[in-house]
Amino acid sequence: MGYLVMKKNNPFTDHQIKQVFNSFDPTIRKKLLLIRDLIFNTADEIDSVGKITETLKWSEPSYVPLKAKIGSPIRLNSIKDKNQFGVYFNCQTTLVSTFRMIYPKIFNYSGNRSIIFNANDKIPLDELKHCISMALTYHISK
Repeated sequence: MGYLVMKKNNPFTDHQIKQVFNSFDPTIRKKLLLIRDLIFNTADEIDSVGKITETLKWSEPSYVPLKAKIGSPIRLNSIKDKNQFGVYFNCQTTLVSTFRMIYPKIFNYSGNRSIIFNANDKIPLDELKHCISMALTYHISK
């Protein structure tokens, strides 16, 4: 498991999304903000992805390339009752099953929808970045 150097923080442009992040438990918020930056930074590194958009889907922060038919949405949220958080992917894709094949012991999965972390888990950034890049390029990689 390697260590990534995060290039930059990405300021919020939507007050509602910032409020959602502020509503998370502080430990979980810190981890989700790290993953948020990882999504933006990963997108910046992939020429075909271009800009991504940050919106709320089902009251969860959601990230997808601005250009159509490039990638599949990635959502972030806490699992309040369990002191956990997740990175969610479209369950109609093969993304999570692919992640399971590549990283069977690195991540905890929930069905074909998400990678789940406990609040105090150390996030394997290199591996998660790979998963994020597969989601951001899902339609052009098929």
